[in-house]
Amino acid sequence: MRALHILATGVLLGGHMFDQPPEVLLAWLWGSIVSGLLLFATDLHASCAVLFELRGMAVFVKILLLLLIPFMWESRVPLLVASLFIGAVSSHIPRTYRHRLFFLQDKIVVDERRG
Repeated sequence: MRALHILATGVLLGGHMFDQPPEVLLAWLWGSIVSGLLLFATDLHASCAVLFELRGMAVFVKILLLLLIPFMWESRVPLLVASLFIGAVSSHIPRTYRHRLFFLQDKIVVDERRG
């Protein structure tokens, strides 16, 4: 699923960078949305703690950036690039930071899976 998400978002970003028409990008947009939701649902299924971890907060920031695109259409490429960078960094930082809880540390059990 992660590889499909990377493919869809990469093509979507490239399409916007090279000014492709919206009808060409629509399938890639939906592929990005669906694969991203499935990835997040997998994490939520393992533990809802993800909502309070750095990786979950990164997802929320990415969603906020993407929601800005319809209102800041001329800035869509920088917003997509920022979202990509946040995703890449938050997915590859050490586990101790990625799974760090920022709220309710004493009440939440974190996901113990590796990866």
